[in-house]
Amino acid sequence: MKSFILDTKVPQCAAIASDSARRVLDIAIASLAILLLGPVFLLIAAAIIIESGRPVFYSQLRIGQHGRPFRMVKFRKFRSDLNVAGLPLTLEDDPRLTHVGKALRATKLDELPQLWNVIKGNMAIVGPRPEVLDFADCFKGELRQILHYRPGILGPSQFVLRNESSLFPGDLDLLELYRVVLFPMKGQIDLWYYERRTLLKNLRWMLLTVIGVLRHDQSLAARLEYIEGWQQGLLGRLVAGIILPPDDTLCQLSRGGGGRP
Repeated sequence: MKSFILDTKVPQCAAIASDSARRVLDIAIASLAILLLGPVFLLIAAAIIIESGRPVFYSQLRIGQHGRPFRMVKFRKFRSDLNVAGLPLTLEDDPRLTHVGKALRATKLDELPQLWNVIKGNMAIVGPRPEVLDFADCFKGELRQILHYRPGILGPSQFVLRNESSLFPGDLDLLELYRVVLFPMKGQIDLWYYERRTLLKNLRWMLLTVIGVLRHDQSLAARLEYIEGWQQGLLGRLVAGIILPPDDTLCQLSRGGGGRP
């Protein structure tokens, strides 16, 4: 399938060795995880079938590295009788969720099948979250640089915006809010990290993501504190790159508030 997003730069030769090392580590981790979590896969599949029948998995076109679309696989958490052309965002109390789906979303276990995407090479363990095609128009300006990197299951933006749906107010256009506020926020966090990442830092984010699932009640401000050097450079990029309400958390942080509880 051809890429529909053009003019993305291919990483320089100097980054090839590091990328190869990350790729080897990704394959090893994904393969081991699939073997160890086999019983969990079976239990989730059985729970989905018992509650709402088949299919067990759900695949969706996402925007991959260099803008190439690929099919990302998840455990199905919505009802099986829904139109696939629905809202591309999951709401806090989304009526489309099944009971099993709510549990999968809360624990992020619906993401486990993406280990197969990692083995295939579509995704990495740590990388920017792949967007749906509806938001292809958001990759503009410096945010197009996100497409240089292989998308991932885990990462700093996934960690910081762990409870993304809780940020959706009921009285606004959700798609516009995502384009104007949340997507640029994710993009700036990703660019800040991936321009500086190392293998050791990737391992740190794998651990932090597990902690983030267990400590799901952490605030946005507390999660930002885990990003190294964020107050020295990332905060300015966030405030400059996003249209923020006057009482927004980031505006409060820029005046010296916030902190990890």
